[in-house]
Parts: sequence; C-alpha cells; structure tokens
Amino acid sequence: MSETAIFAGGCFWCMVKPFDQMPGIEKVVSGYTGGHVPNPTYQQVASHKTGHTEAVEITFDPKIISYNDLLNIYWHQTDPTDASGQFQDRGDSYRPVIFVNSPEQRKEAEASKKALQASGEFDAPIVTQIEDSQPFYPAEEEHQDFYKKNPLRYQIEEMGGREQFLKQHWQKDQQK
Repeated sequence: MSETAIFAGGCFWCMVKPFDQMPGIEKVVSGYTGGHVPNPTYQQVASHKTGHTEAVEITFDPKIISYNDLLNIYWHQTDPTDASGQFQDRGDSYRPVIFVNSPEQRKEAEASKKALQASGEFDAPIVTQIEDSQPFYPAEEEHQDFYKKNPLRYQIEEMGGREQFLKQHWQKDQQK
C-alpha cells in the first residue's frame, strides 16, 4: 500500500528530481500547502498573501523506500539552517518544512532532525519546521516535472545558490 510524504524546501522545481529518480517512488507532484486560500494559483502563492508554501507530495512504496530514506534525501536538498526561504528563493512560500501525515512520520521526522543537529554538520541550529499536513493543492501543469520540460531553466535555478551549497555541505555524504 502506498504512502505519501510532503516536503517543502524552496522552489518546488528543484525538489522533484532528487525524489523522482529513486526506486519505490510512484510519483512526485509539485504544489502548494499550509495556507488559507483553497486551490491557489502560482501567481497567488508568489504574492506571499496565501500562507501557502511551495512543496512536493511524494507517493511512495514503503516496502521499497522508507520514509526515513525520504527524510535523508530531503535534508540533502535543503539548507536546514535558513528559515527565511531557500537559496535565492526568499519568503514564507519557500520556507523549509516537513509536513507530516501521521504520528509515526512526526516521530521519524523529529528524530531525523535531532540526529542532523547532533551530527555537527552545521554550526547553526536546524530550523526546518515539522508541521501537520494540510490540504495539498497540485500546481499548474507547467510546474509539474519542470526539470524534464525545461532543463535549461531548471539548471539556472539550481545554480542560484542551491547547487554550490549542496556540494559544500553534503558532498562528503554522497561519496560514502
């Protein structure tokens, strides 16, 4: 039986590819969650007046890939010390959040966050929020699978600070 995970880590365009290519991932949908406006549009969310955060909803097979594995992938895509957005994307609609769907996910997310803080990887506190999931609204079709549809623009977005940060902070983990 499939499960879902919802992660926000800046621009949702950059959050799809790392999950999309993993065994056990059934689909990754870009969208909006955490706000007070039903069925928001990209323009509404970009106005920073809806309370929504850009996020990805991941449907996965827990027999193939665990929620804890997804958390590990998530951490390696974000700057968990920056509560004001991610990289060049600033504001609440780009804040890092793990939206949990169950008490079990909350327990795993909190343990994962605590372990990351204890690892010494970062001198600053880990500020990524862990919140209960709220309705998730899929983004418009042009935002789905953006890295496949617009590879050049995707690459430019990645180079906006994200790529360098990830290499600097996570490369040694990727070499293990």
